Amino acid sequence: MATEGLRTSRAPATASSPATYRRTPGATPRPGRGPCREVTTTSPPACCPCSPTPLRSTDETRYRLFTGDIPENARCNAEARSRPMPRGDHDIAPRVLPMFSNAIKEHGKVSFTWFGPTPRVMVPDPELVREILSNKFGHFGKQRSTRIGRLLANGLANHEGEKWAKHRRILNPAFHHEKIKRMLPVFSACCEEMITRWENSMSADGSCEIDFCPEFQNLTGDVISRTAFGSNFQEGMKIFQLQGELGERLIQAFQTLFIPGYWFFPTKNNKRMRAIDREIRMILRGIIGKKERAIKNGEASSDDLLGLLLESNMQQSNGKANLGLSIEDIIQECKLFYFAGMETTSVLLTWTLIVLSMHPEWQEQAREEVLHHFGRTTPDFENLGRLKIVTMIFYEVLRLYPPITFLTRRTYKAMELGGIKYPAGVNLMLPILFIHHDPDIWGKDASEFNPQRFADGISNAAKHPAAFFPFGGGPRICIGQNFALLEAKMALSIILQRFSFELSPSYIHAPYTVITLQPQHGAQIRLKKI
Repeated sequence: MATEGLRTSRAPATASSPATYRRTPGATPRPGRGPCREVTTTSPPACCPCSPTPLRSTDETRYRLFTGDIPENARCNAEARSRPMPRGDHDIAPRVLPMFSNAIKEHGKVSFTWFGPTPRVMVPDPELVREILSNKFGHFGKQRSTRIGRLLANGLANHEGEKWAKHRRILNPAFHHEKIKRMLPVFSACCEEMITRWENSMSADGSCEIDFCPEFQNLTGDVISRTAFGSNFQEGMKIFQLQGELGERLIQAFQTLFIPGYWFFPTKNNKRMRAIDREIRMILRGIIGKKERAIKNGEASSDDLLGLLLESNMQQSNGKANLGLSIEDIIQECKLFYFAGMETTSVLLTWTLIVLSMHPEWQEQAREEVLHHFGRTTPDFENLGRLKIVTMIFYEVLRLYPPITFLTRRTYKAMELGGIKYPAGVNLMLPILFIHHDPDIWGKDASEFNPQRFADGISNAAKHPAAFFPFGGGPRICIGQNFALLEAKMALSIILQRFSFELSPSYIHAPYTVITLQPQHGAQIRLKKI
């Protein structure tokens, strides 16, 4: 393991002698103390104005076999989640990632914690994040996923090397610009069904109160079912419900112990997770089988996501294993895209309506732009691309409320990064949320909602062009980001055409993470027909 015998170099660091973070043969961790407590850097991060500082863990951080800082993280999360935030307060990092926020307050931006028996080092510099994500020299890989973690999704997002390249090549055509354009009628139809349901629930004064969390999950679930898999809404929603339960149980598992082989323990939680996995796989096999038969009978298109996957499987069956995917590969990709295709867009839309309810002046500006381009007609592809204010709003919501709060990478080999030398096997935490909220990068108003900062594009919005990365970056950037943004633009445009909205008195502002960043107590919003 990367932590076995970790010890800091006690020699002072100089420009020619960078600090080290290395193994010392024969050194063993002592109970209750971290084997690595401090590393001196030769230079500060590019965006950090401080002088060279040590890499430190939190005062709570101790090396504990199997658990590391997991219990402390769970305690901090429970305490933070017991206290809601004031409405209109977008400084969410201390509530969403409290233990890591404490580490930054105590020891500066560069610090580390223990994820089970493995050190996890925070990398708060956008330039270093860009270097890690671009991975030009192959020094970094994905963090090794556990057997439990792979239950949720083990497709493209988790593959590496040649396997990742093959899967990405096969999947890329499904997200081509022209393919996404042809999906627009499905986006529109799903939105209209949702709007009709809302209109039917209106009171006599033309208003109603809705929790938008399940509404947008249903919408994005319906869209991904129809566009990617040619499946029906009911099948898709059953998978989403099961994956939602699985995600919650995974979080529970990760907040207890980090014991090798824990998955095989006959606990109640493990048994239920295995049962969920079996049920999801059974549903997916049924969807795959129906799609396969429909394609063979000429009754279905083969150019959606599932069609492309099945076409590659036929190539494998014809002896071209290096070109195609197995049925097991297809099941895993379906699990991933059912999850990612729903979660990213649904939480983006949810937070956008919450934030626009808090800032009605921006809601009105967005509505004026939508009505200028579309009037009361169905939004079209070309003009959706011309929505500058709406796009700025989405970017600012993604900055303040990124669906994924951090990414992780793992060092493949001993290497130096930002003046610190790491051994192989160290997890690097790329803190999207902290970088997105950093006043040294975004200015004094970093925790305020100000879409105007994106008026000149993403690269000019902050002091560093790589400071905004809600979809990741480099060659592994999210394959579905254009799909997600176009779907979100369509949904928001149709809503703005028909309704004004404000927060319900029952809304409690409490962002938290269950894999993605969500409102803990729902998103209760009052709609008013216009």
